[in-house]
Amino acid sequence: MSPVSYHDAVNDALERLDDLGYERGKGADLANHGPMGAEALALLGHEDEVAGWVRRYRGVMEHHEPPAGRFPLDAADESSWRPALGAFHRAGDWERLFERELSEAHWRDVLGRWWPRLLPGLFAGLTHGLIRTAHAVRGLYAAGDGPTPFQRRELARGLAYWAGRYRELPGTPRLEGTYTLPAAVAALPRTAEDGPFTVGVVQRRLASLGELPGYGEAMGRLAPEETSRLLSEMTCQFADVYLGHPEVYPVPLVHGVTAPAAVRIVLPHLPREVHAPTLARIWQVQSALLVMLTTDRRGEGTTAWLEEVPEPPRTAELGARAAEHGDEHVIKMTEACLREYALRPDPRYLAAAAAAQRRIPRLDGGGGIGGLRMDTA
Repeated sequence: MSPVSYHDAVNDALERLDDLGYERGKGADLANHGPMGAEALALLGHEDEVAGWVRRYRGVMEHHEPPAGRFPLDAADESSWRPALGAFHRAGDWERLFERELSEAHWRDVLGRWWPRLLPGLFAGLTHGLIRTAHAVRGLYAAGDGPTPFQRRELARGLAYWAGRYRELPGTPRLEGTYTLPAAVAALPRTAEDGPFTVGVVQRRLASLGELPGYGEAMGRLAPEETSRLLSEMTCQFADVYLGHPEVYPVPLVHGVTAPAAVRIVLPHLPREVHAPTLARIWQVQSALLVMLTTDRRGEGTTAWLEEVPEPPRTAELGARAAEHGDEHVIKMTEACLREYALRPDPRYLAAAAAAQRRIPRLDGGGGIGGLRMDTA
């Protein structure tokens, strides 16, 4: 057992990372993964390695400055805050709004009030607003009655990043169809555009989602399902998608797994009436990821992945390999896959985590998504 507790490791990491802005990369807009990676590493049982990982993480890529406040936002006045959704230059104003809210109310009350408002923009920052919020929520829940100011601030920053990068996707997702998740994924239209993975290609695909024949209909095909079961279907299906596309740049598709896994962390703390709308939105996000990043089904729904991962490592070994590998996406993907595997022991979870560890460069070797520039990276 680690001599360092989860609570102490997380709070030490948040203090060490407190001076960093929301994004990183010289001339780029890549999400700050420090708090998320540190929390996931601690949850994997490597609490005593978190401080060293934070030092390594900080040294790999320069982060942007924390955003300054400009004009205060009034949470009680929709005409004040709604125009600031998706205005990243207002991120500092959002952070200060959420800090005020969290100083006056329990974090669950703040989360419950803002979740429905932010939900249509779930795609924000390639779901990093959602995911950062979820990691913060897990830390706050674990702290019980003793959350620290750093933990409250981290939730404020997760929500602020979500609000600042808020982005609505075309169409209205709804769980009113008859398709299972695998059938709905198989029926998604794919763009015929091929070529190397570039920001221009991805942005064109994202911008033309609403014009893609059959895409609007696809948003209503998925059948309603019990919340936990559908989340398992989503994470398992996108573990399969990840395995089936070794030709795709290896980082963005991990969010097809980590985003619904993040939703699972948060939903127990939210009113039941927002569960179905949240599932519909995460289906919309996963659909967008597929259309953005793939051109056909390739190895989806097959066992072609056995050539790459003939025998997935054991769970404890996977966690240790992720900690040693060090890339923040690998750590988060591994933690999410292991957590989902515990609920549904499908070998594709272990194989997808192992594949991510093979495909994504190590932290000290230029991990992350390198020089890719896009506001959703």
